[in-house]
Amino acid sequence: MSAPTLAHTFAEKLPEMAVEARAADFAAPRLVVLNEPLARELGLDPDWLRTDDGVAWLAGAAGGHATAYAGHQFGQFVPLLGDGRALLLGDLGGREIQLKGSGPTPFSRPGSDGFGAIGPMLREYLVCEFMQAVGIPTTRSLAVLDTGERVLRQQGYVPGGIVVRVAASHLRVGSVQYAATQSEDLIAAVVEAAGFATPLRMLSEVMDRQLELVVRWMRIGFVHGVMNTDNTALSGETIDYGPCAFTERFVGSARFSSIDSAGRYAFGNQPNIIAWNLTRLAEALLPLTGEDSAREVLGNIQNRWDYYWEMHFAGVDKQLATATDITTFNRQHSEGPIFIPRNQMLQRAITDAERDGDYNRYFELLNAVTDPFNPEAGPWWMKGSEGDDPFITYCGT
Repeated sequence: MSAPTLAHTFAEKLPEMAVEARAADFAAPRLVVLNEPLARELGLDPDWLRTDDGVAWLAGAAGGHATAYAGHQFGQFVPLLGDGRALLLGDLGGREIQLKGSGPTPFSRPGSDGFGAIGPMLREYLVCEFMQAVGIPTTRSLAVLDTGERVLRQQGYVPGGIVVRVAASHLRVGSVQYAATQSEDLIAAVVEAAGFATPLRMLSEVMDRQLELVVRWMRIGFVHGVMNTDNTALSGETIDYGPCAFTERFVGSARFSSIDSAGRYAFGNQPNIIAWNLTRLAEALLPLTGEDSAREVLGNIQNRWDYYWEMHFAGVDKQLATATDITTFNRQHSEGPIFIPRNQMLQRAITDAERDGDYNRYFELLNAVTDPFNPEAGPWWMKGSEGDDPFITYCGT
């Protein structure tokens, strides 16, 4: 098989928001994990992807585009962010394939090397495939590669890594915000490229998608950790798993991200933050919607939140509030998975891989959390609570 032919729909529909770019030239990239079922869904040959040519393609040898977007990061608006370490290879069968950690792009910020560390890439692969297994809308992971190089991070020099991400679309609230800094025509083009009939339809549908998504996060104790508007996908998929973690107890103050010192994106703040992000989307769309129409849509946020909360919590929220462990509670009530990527457990697996090149624990955990309702998928030690030991995650930049 030769390299697949990808379309470049994003660049064709939104040329003002796509810049041609290439990945860094990695001398000896190595495939660490390959999602063979997803590869086949995309029409890719897993055997070819494992060849030298296939690995080079996964590492970005064919080039692609870096995309522009803006965003509120921890509440502060940045008019131009863009893919500083990501490369959109193109799309295949209606799914976009993007590399994360493949090197600097024209949007890289001063001081950023554009590379990824292997640990956060392994985290993203495993957690997003767990989310897929439990039915929560998410981007997917096709592969993780070890770039063969070392990158400097908080803990010193660690192996470099790339995650190959698959998404229905990489358009986000920040994409609309960027368009709003340019022209009304570009806002309209983003609305069309994202598949919405009108700007108000976009606002209403994204609102529903995101509210239900966050309710579903809350149901399993998921803490995203960095809910900036540039990480709020218009598709309603969970995107960017950098500093994510899971709280074992239904405690609003639970936070794990090293960069969220004030707790803006703590577990219990996620409902308010998604409402705030949706309001920023409405503001960006105002030139096309008008204020009265946008306010009318936004006025439904609380009612829609209550609807999805009742749908997914079904009267167990008060019991969960006092449960010693969310997963154990869900398991006992036949409501949730037997296995989740518990924080310390996943970190130990990642540390083994980073420090010793030992992936045994990682693959054992991956097998369990991607078959999370099967009691035979993992050993007994993956089922217990970890308690309240302090835990911090790093985004890998």
